[in-house]
Amino acid sequence: MGSIDGWSAKQPEPVPRWRTLLSRGRQRGDDPSAVLDPPSSSYPVVGTGATPRQVTAWTANDAGLDPALHPALPMLRRDLGRPRVIAFVNPKGGVHKTTATVLTAAALGSARGDGVIAWDDNELRGTLGLRAGTARHARTIRHLVSDIGEVEAAGTQLAEVADDYLRHSSDGSFDVLAGDEDPKLARQLDPETVLRVLDILTRTHDVICIDTGNNVESPNWRTIVSSADQLVVTSVPREDAAFTADWMLDLLEADGYNDLVQNAVTLLSCPTPRPGPLLDDLVRHFQTRTRDVAVVPYDPTLEPGSAIKYSELRVSTRYAWLSAAATIIQRFAK
Repeated sequence: MGSIDGWSAKQPEPVPRWRTLLSRGRQRGDDPSAVLDPPSSSYPVVGTGATPRQVTAWTANDAGLDPALHPALPMLRRDLGRPRVIAFVNPKGGVHKTTATVLTAAALGSARGDGVIAWDDNELRGTLGLRAGTARHARTIRHLVSDIGEVEAAGTQLAEVADDYLRHSSDGSFDVLAGDEDPKLARQLDPETVLRVLDILTRTHDVICIDTGNNVESPNWRTIVSSADQLVVTSVPREDAAFTADWMLDLLEADGYNDLVQNAVTLLSCPTPRPGPLLDDLVRHFQTRTRDVAVVPYDPTLEPGSAIKYSELRVSTRYAWLSAAATIIQRFAK
């Protein structure tokens, strides 16, 4: 039996559990405690500037901010070379994939004026259509797939014909291709059909933001990832959400998508006003896994999960989403 002195000896501080968890996905040679300097071209989220990427976004306020004067606006409006496909991914539910897809499309659409669409490609009852668009009609991806031959044959009238199957955001800044409530539709979304839909969207829009599903083995999911120019890994400051994102990146690298992973952007959304120290640690971790990390603040307007009206968000929130959108597309802007 040890002595009393032995019992009372100060024990080493335990390593936070999330650091042990996420270290499984680190590349060899990475230092888990290292703080990487943000690249000079990044557009940091509004905050106090105390931590990498100004991660203190939850303390942001509207003082002195004007989205109409955001320094990234000229870059957001530039030519992107060709239509760009942006896939929002994380097989974990509840990680703000839909919110991120909608608000990235809204930020890009508000800056560019038109040519942006958000597509709900969640195979099982996605909610993007409910959260993003005004229901001027009840048509969904199911109707487009049913009539896809006629739409493809529209020739010079393609944009006008395809528009009959789209909804529009409340402010008209971006279009929406809504998902369908019928789970049987997943059987029709085979790779060939997904590529045909994507071809229509890239012929009628400049930026296609895609809200993906949760099944990484789905042919639909794989087709979207293979077609993407840019991955956006969405997460919230939770261990399970971050671990799933990390595991997905490992899986993609093992399947040969190294370039896509290395050029991905991690988007961390704050679901509460004060997410705590885990957020800073996750930023440091995903800086080692992806090209860049963007953090967007909590906004009470988003909490009910109802329809998103970009203009009703806090000024600091809209400013942050413009920053995030700039980080996402900056490598394509000419």
